[in-house]
Amino acid sequence: MSSSTTARTARRRTLRVAAAALVAAAGLTLTACSGANAAGPKPAAHTDKSAAAADSSAAGWSGLQSTPAKAGAAAETSAKSGKAASPVRTQRLADGISTAEISKLGDQHYRAKIVARGAVLATMETNKGDAGLDANDMFVTLTLDGQVHSWMGGGHQGPGTFKLAGGWTAKVTKTGDAHYRAQIIGHDGVAATLEANQQDTGVDANGIYIVLSAGGVISAHA
Repeated sequence: MSSSTTARTARRRTLRVAAAALVAAAGLTLTACSGANAAGPKPAAHTDKSAAAADSSAAGWSGLQSTPAKAGAAAETSAKSGKAASPVRTQRLADGISTAEISKLGDQHYRAKIVARGAVLATMETNKGDAGLDANDMFVTLTLDGQVHSWMGGGHQGPGTFKLAGGWTAKVTKTGDAHYRAQIIGHDGVAATLEANQQDTGVDANGIYIVLSAGGVISAHA
């Protein structure tokens, strides 16, 4: 091969290498520009993610509030902390030692904690009806309007029929283990029926407060 031919071949190779280098450089430039464009919106994308996180957080709270089970759990936690059912008032009871801490839970829904020397001895709660308690011969009623009445003694051990305060008669029968029933009878017949099934119960009978215990003891007080 002649020297001139060799020179021309070398020049072609040099041009091809230079062209390849230019293409590679252009490719790097495009890649770099593409990377700059991808990196450019990142702050905005980061801001969007923060906003999305805030929206997600708000949605999470909304979900917690609207889900019955979660809402119930939150209410229960608040109740345990004493915030949902803080005492409305405190009332001393007939034994002179105990007090009733009365809390309002809802419409015609009250709770009374019987406390003595800092210890909770019993809890009463109205649930679509009045509540009653026989606390070692001290009788306590909690009515649907949150009123507490207490008295000492005057109990009758059932089964049997007994005359009560206010002209009422109670017919007490045993229907099972720790389960007694009392028919409260007035001039016009049976006015109310009390069921003490594993726990005491009570009623406000026109201003006469009656308690029936799960042990069959009944007492009334005006």
